[in-house]
This record gives sequence, C-alpha cells and structure tokens, in this order.
Amino acid sequence: MSALRKVLVVDDDPVVGKSFDRVLSSKGYEVVTAQNAAEALERIRQGEYDMVYTDIRMPGMDGLELAETVKARRPWTPVVIVTGYGTKANEERAMAAGVTAFLHKPLSPEMIEGSAFDAMHPAVPAQATAEVIAMPVVPPVAEAVVEHESRIKNIALFMAAPFIGLVYALFLPLVGLGTLVWMGGKELGKPGATDKLLRGLKLMAKVAVAPFVGLAYVLFLPFIGLVTLVWIGIREMRAPR
Repeated sequence: MSALRKVLVVDDDPVVGKSFDRVLSSKGYEVVTAQNAAEALERIRQGEYDMVYTDIRMPGMDGLELAETVKARRPWTPVVIVTGYGTKANEERAMAAGVTAFLHKPLSPEMIEGSAFDAMHPAVPAQATAEVIAMPVVPPVAEAVVEHESRIKNIALFMAAPFIGLVYALFLPLVGLGTLVWMGGKELGKPGATDKLLRGLKLMAKVAVAPFVGLAYVLFLPFIGLVTLVWIGIREMRAPR
C-alpha cells in the first residue's frame, strides 16, 4: 500500500529521523530524512513533499534559513520547526516566514502525530465557517420548480420568436414611412421647401417610371419596326411602275 503523505525530516541527529519514521509510518506517511539543509533542498528539488520538519541548529544553513527558503520557493508546503533551543526571537522569525508550527524537544509520539495532522488539515477560520452556515439552503423541490419554470419560459420565447419577427416585418415599413412623412412635413415648414419637394417628387417619378419606359421600348419596338416595314412594302407595291 502506498503512503498517503510524504514527509521530509531534516536533523543532523539520526535518532530524530527514526523517531518520526516510527510514529508516522504506521499512520500512512512516508518519512524521508536529511542530515542538513543542503541535502534537504536537493531532495525537495528532486521530488514533491507534503510537509517538512526541520531542526534549527545544523551545520551550514540553519533550520530558520531552510524554512524561509522552502516557503519562498513552495509557499504551499507546511514547514514545522523542531528544536531544543527555541527562543522568542526564533519563533517570531519562523512565524514571519510562514512556518506552520514550532515544536520543542523532547518530542512525544502524540506531539509528532498531532503536528502532522494539524499541518495536513489546517483549521477553517471561524468567519468562513459562519459564512458557510449563513448561506441559504434551497430545498430540492424548490430547485426543481425553478428549473421547470425556466424551461417553460425558454419554450415560450422560442415559440413566440416567429410571430415577433412577423410583427417587425409588417410594421417596420409603416414605421419607416411614418418617419419619412414626418421628415417631409418638417422640411415643408422651411422657406422654399415646397418647390424643392415638387422637384424631388418629379425626379422620383421619373426614376420610378424610367424602367417601365425602357421595358415598353423593348417590348413594342420590334412591333413598331415590323409595322413600319409592312407599311413601306404596301406603299412600294401600290406605286406605279
């Protein structure tokens, strides 16, 4: 069975790493140890860890610097400081870096297990809990009624759409004509507008009649030509020879 959580324990004392492994392995955690901060950063670079425990006093980079580095690179990873030399200044620095907890040696199995559980399951703020509780709960029946009404509205709109389009098609020309009449009446109120209107109407009449005149020419011109030819032929036949 694979481990549920992967934990990195950083301490130059191997006994500490074994203590964490003995307590957490039986609880579904995979415990990996590192002797110093450099080794820990290399392990973090090579793989993902769900949380990190680190001592403060170690050769090279101390645990506080390691915690700051881890939180800067992976702020979502919980980091717990474990030390037998805790001071108020160290605790303030650790909390400022975003450390999850600050544990003091000697550690009991209950402290190790409890700190891991708290880091993996952060408490929900009271305000957020109150907001969730205050949210109105919609009964399933009410939700079904709302969904049914929404479907009816959509069907009604779909069925009414053609009639709405027909109304627009019928009345839109009337609206346009009314607008033109209103604009024409407005223009008639200006000096000399009547003459302009008459000239415009004549021009519009010519433009409107022009296609029909052309059509008449096209239709009747052959007949006129034929009649002319017949008349000329009859005239020639009656002429004295």
